[in-house]
Amino acid sequence: MKLQPLGSSDLQVTRIAYGCMTLGGSWDRNPLAEGTRKEAVKSIRAALDCGINFFDHADIYCMGKSEEVFSTIWQEAPGLRDKIYLQSKCGIRFPGEPSPDSPHRFDFSYEHITASVEGSLKRLKTECLDVLLLHRPDPLVEPEEVARAFDDLHASGKVRWFGVSNHTAAQMELLSACLHQPIITNQVSFNLIHTHMLDEGIVFNQNNPKLARNDGTMEYCRLHNITLQAWSPLARGQLTGRKSEQPSEAVMKASEAVAEMARQKDTSPEAILVAWILRHPARIQALIGTTKPERIAASCQADSIEINREEWYRLFIAGRGESLP
Repeated sequence: MKLQPLGSSDLQVTRIAYGCMTLGGSWDRNPLAEGTRKEAVKSIRAALDCGINFFDHADIYCMGKSEEVFSTIWQEAPGLRDKIYLQSKCGIRFPGEPSPDSPHRFDFSYEHITASVEGSLKRLKTECLDVLLLHRPDPLVEPEEVARAFDDLHASGKVRWFGVSNHTAAQMELLSACLHQPIITNQVSFNLIHTHMLDEGIVFNQNNPKLARNDGTMEYCRLHNITLQAWSPLARGQLTGRKSEQPSEAVMKASEAVAEMARQKDTSPEAILVAWILRHPARIQALIGTTKPERIAASCQADSIEINREEWYRLFIAGRGESLP
């Protein structure tokens, strides 16, 4: 699989990465079931067989069980840790923690960041995270406190590189004013039917009430050598016939456009969706999250598919559900 640098770091990562959110099975405090462990190993092995070398986690995924079950792979494949990169995220806190009346919230305090990393390292059974991301923007963020946490984690060898998730350009610039470590990546929702980062530039100065402002996030990342990571690149199955509920007419038409291009290129719809993301010159890394080995393999076909400018725009327009200005 083709490699690319992750932002300004020294990490050479696969263009397609594996998102481990659902590996842990259930979002509760129940212990891991043996069946969940076996299925997780199958999914991880499928990703490895496709050449993927980058695995994305978060401290909250399946209440920590996704990180825990991932560590099973060390026994299955001795020496693997030195061949792959691990990324995790912190900052989201569940309601009821630490006290029953605690609300759902975001927490970029020094104490929470450092404690979250310690928890992730323990569950993953590793001494170091290659990348740590701040999960969702904290309105009460104090950049100086984040900088102190990053500096201490880096100095102790517990985290090599740092980034963010779901952050705007302005939020990244605020953090960067105090950070001594560069932001190397920003993980955002991006797929054929979730194109807000592109639409902002397309519909600028148009009378379009659907505009979702991103403060030039994509342009900021390109200017500052920050790799965008696309979560939910397959749109949760909405464009590949995997959803049970009735899709909208716009989604159905976009799905038909994807299926037609898949037939033309003798590949899977999953591969077309990922290849559309990889075609963008921002060199976006796609994070696939399916646990089904066959869909992992289907998605990874994108690494060898070429989509030209006309094909890219044909899909873009289909995904938007309306013509360009």
